Amino acid sequence: MNPVFIAIVFLVLFAIVLVAISVGYRFLEAQRKKQVESMLDIASGRSSKEAQTSILIDRSSEDPIEQLWRDTAAMHRLTRFIQQSGLSWTVSRLVALTAITAVAGGIVGFIFRPLGFVTFSALGAAVLFGMMPSIYLRWKRSRRLYEFEQQLPEALDFLARSMRAGHAFSISLEMLGSESPDPLGQEFRTLFNELNLGAPLDSALTNFSVRVPILDIRLFVSSVLLQKQTGGNLSEILMRLAFIIRERFRLKGQVRAASAHGRMTAMVLTLMPLALVLALTLIAPDYLQLLTRDSDGKYLIAGAIVAQILGVFIMRRITDIKV
Repeated sequence: MNPVFIAIVFLVLFAIVLVAISVGYRFLEAQRKKQVESMLDIASGRSSKEAQTSILIDRSSEDPIEQLWRDTAAMHRLTRFIQQSGLSWTVSRLVALTAITAVAGGIVGFIFRPLGFVTFSALGAAVLFGMMPSIYLRWKRSRRLYEFEQQLPEALDFLARSMRAGHAFSISLEMLGSESPDPLGQEFRTLFNELNLGAPLDSALTNFSVRVPILDIRLFVSSVLLQKQTGGNLSEILMRLAFIIRERFRLKGQVRAASAHGRMTAMVLTLMPLALVLALTLIAPDYLQLLTRDSDGKYLIAGAIVAQILGVFIMRRITDIKV
């Protein structure tokens, strides 16, 4: 290939990366500025009703991209997903990071050509690198919800003991939020703040279950609302709920131990083809060139990639046992 053409393509891709970084930086600076202005307005007492509502519901409503698709269901789900991860990202930042990593992946695929030919290598690397911010976001969300589940039984015991000592439910929530580590403390502080600002208990608990979408929280919310309607000893209900959650953890641990061999096998089978392709590309670059030069080789490579993706999906469904 002509070196001049390669240099031109590299310069164009490098310029795209710089533009994407600049746009993402401008979005972040605008978001920080609006957050500081909102905090100053609230502190000075000049905040409007909409600004006060956005403190609890939508902290990033002024994001440029969110303004474009604010009323769409996909935007609401994506914003909620980001909030559940505990990161201070906005939708525009996620889009900017995805674009930057995709362009960087395209450059890497164009230079190293792991799949043998330029177009497919650049496209595949761009898709793989572009998925990294979303994968990281999903990992942070899963880790935060897992930590919340681990802290929840002790939190329910704390609420039960506090109410047995004579404290009201709202005061117990305040004490729990102030004395518990994050992420549990953060979410219970938000719950108490909503109640303290005058939100009905039903709405506050519903928002709580939306922010923390796990089964144990739904059980907690249902128990509190049912006790509110029918009466009963709420502290005893919470103690029994904490016991049930601990038993679920014990059963889940047994299931994970039983399925550990299958999950390890799935990981090895997933990573082995990728490691083999990378090793062959570095050790014998001309070995995989035979497939790219053959008329049917490109179809074989595409079929192998599709089969690999299907295999990963099927193995995850087999080893992912819900408890």
